[in-house]
Amino acid sequence: MPSLLGSDRGYGALVLAPGVYVPQDDTFLLADALDREPRLQPGAEVLDVGTGTGALALAAARRGARVTAIDRSWRAVVATRINAALSRRRVRVLHGDLLRPAAGRRFDLIVCNPPYVPAPQLRPPRRGAAVAWDAGHDGRAVLDRICDGVAELLRPGGVLLLVHSALSGVTPTLQRLERAGFDAAVDQRQYVPFGPVLRSRADWLERRGLIAPGEEKEELVVIRAERT
Repeated sequence: MPSLLGSDRGYGALVLAPGVYVPQDDTFLLADALDREPRLQPGAEVLDVGTGTGALALAAARRGARVTAIDRSWRAVVATRINAALSRRRVRVLHGDLLRPAAGRRFDLIVCNPPYVPAPQLRPPRRGAAVAWDAGHDGRAVLDRICDGVAELLRPGGVLLLVHSALSGVTPTLQRLERAGFDAAVDQRQYVPFGPVLRSRADWLERRGLIAPGEEKEELVVIRAERT
């Protein structure tokens, strides 16, 4: 059954759907960066990639932006449409894989909270709740696609706000964005305790050398990249 999540982070109360990613620390960190972003002006064209419940899309819409949201999960699409209707905000919600549904359009600002958790499985899952977080052995199966393709969807001077774990590599993200024509830097950092997923695979992460023995926190980063 759907449940309700209350929030004062700019997107109000949200209806949560089973199997759809629940807003948590990475969402909150990205919402804070979005709230401070100068490109988020009334009338700005904003794209939320991997919208989930629509939290970030609604936060942008409440600031007067014209918002498009994308998710590969039909449950997420429906949840976002419901939340937009309940909040009386206009959000165009599209179903599809990452950036493809927005091909041919240009935006002032793109926000993205993609799957980024390193996983024992080589390939990301195609179904189930883990679609929202598992991203291959190095956690970059989705991140690299975003870094390589997002420039085509941004106007000159447009901005990407991207959140992910330092476990999946901050330097590779910055370098990849710079090669794609961005000025990129870490905008925010925050250490948070491991959630259930990371706790369950801590031994595997330690064997891979991604965490130190006994480590119990991960670093989340928001990367701000401006298209030159």
